[in-house]
Amino acid sequence: MSTWAWIGILAGSCIIAALLTALWVSKRNRDKVAYMMDSLEDGETNFRFRDNTAMNRELNRIRSIVERQSVRNEEVSWSKLFRVITHEMMNTVTPIAALSDALAKDDTLDVKAGLETISSSSKELIRFVESYRTFTKAAPPVCKTLLVSELLDRVVRLNEVKAHECNAVLTSAVEPSDLMLYADESQLMQVFNNLIKNALEATATEIKLEAALDSEDRTVIQVRNNGKPVPLRQQEEIFVPFYSTKSGGNGIGLSLSRRIMQRHNGSLVLRQSDRHQTVFALIFP
Repeated sequence: MSTWAWIGILAGSCIIAALLTALWVSKRNRDKVAYMMDSLEDGETNFRFRDNTAMNRELNRIRSIVERQSVRNEEVSWSKLFRVITHEMMNTVTPIAALSDALAKDDTLDVKAGLETISSSSKELIRFVESYRTFTKAAPPVCKTLLVSELLDRVVRLNEVKAHECNAVLTSAVEPSDLMLYADESQLMQVFNNLIKNALEATATEIKLEAALDSEDRTVIQVRNNGKPVPLRQQEEIFVPFYSTKSGGNGIGLSLSRRIMQRHNGSLVLRQSDRHQTVFALIFP
């Protein structure tokens, strides 16, 4: 065999080896990316790729960015929660303390009326504490396979009388018709009932539930209505526990609904709210 033949064989072997190495590295990198995405979706950021390669450095950088953002978001959420709780507690306790001092010092005040006021304020505080307990003790979901079209039909039947009383039309649409979910039906009913109730209170006349697969093959159920939009300055606050713009509202409806979706490894988001329509989306993994 000639020298050039041996050179050709050697060059071909090198090319094949390089291609196989590139394919192996590519598959390994894809596996790393898939592992990282699965971990981040599960809320886990305590991993780190050890080998000091360019790919590993970039993946570790992304992990650090996500971790820092998660911490910032958690701090903001806690700050908002404490602000709302403090506001609620002070609004209730301060008048009780002031009235109690006044009753103790001034014999001319109507004691019976004062005690009735204290009793009423105390009941409001108990109501708030009960709301907090309801929110913090949300039960874990008991999941089963659900046909989405049947689920939304039940939601419509349950709420259509109330919708009719409010001069609203409630409808649903599912595409494809055999779309399935693995979820806790009773907890999802809570979410839908709350979103429909909010829409009716916003004087909506048309409410539509739409279910479909998105570009990532996730099941997404959108609740659309043509009621009054959520003011722009309040759109970031509506999911904060105990934040409410309604007189007598306890402020846990949307926050509890989002918590239910998080326990399904999904999310509840406000996608749009303007003069045209308001759209909430339930996104399932």
